[in-house]
Parts: sequence; C-alpha cells; structure tokens
Amino acid sequence: MAAPTSSPRGTKAPGGVIPAEWPAQAADTIVETIGKVRDKTTTPILLGARGLVYGIVGGVLGSIAFFLVLVLIVRIWANYVPGHVWIIYAIFGVVFSAVGLFLLRKANRPKAAAEA
Repeated sequence: MAAPTSSPRGTKAPGGVIPAEWPAQAADTIVETIGKVRDKTTTPILLGARGLVYGIVGGVLGSIAFFLVLVLIVRIWANYVPGHVWIIYAIFGVVFSAVGLFLLRKANRPKAAAEA
C-alpha cells in the first residue's frame, strides 16, 4: 500500500497525468450521482406511499365517523321526536337511493363523441 503524499489538491501525481486525489473525486462523483438518482426515484415513491396510507386511514376514519353520525341521528330521533322511528329510516332510504341512482347514472353515461 502506498503512503499518502502531502501534495496540494489538484497537483499531478509524481510521474503521471492523473491527479493525486482522483479517488476522492471519483467517490464524490459517485455519491452525488447516487443522491440524484435517489431524489428522482425513491422520494416520489415515498411521498406517494405516504399519501396512500394517509388517504386510506382518512377514508376509514371518515366512514366510521359518517356511520356514527347516522346512528346518532337515529338515536336522537327515536328519543326526542314524537312519532315512529320508521320515518327517519324512510328519509335515509330516499336520500341514499337518490345518491346511488345519481352515481349509477353518472358511471354508466356513454362517452361523448369528442372523447371517443
């Protein structure tokens, strides 16, 4: 193994055209290149995965909150509104059926001539 030289940066090695610090420069170039590749590939994947996880957690928590609000409405109706409970069930049935029919019609709409 060769002993380190005390030559200043950028000087040529004795008897050659290759700078004395070419291994350090090559290592720096490799590290920079790998860092650039990682920034272009891994970072967007990590951001997408993080968004997907937060979206799933938010969707699950949102749907749980939605159904708990529905149960709360039915319980409040049953305890504090005089009359029968079936009225709130009928209201929910009409609202959910209307939303479902709207979404079904939107999903099965034929494509316009410009999109085809």
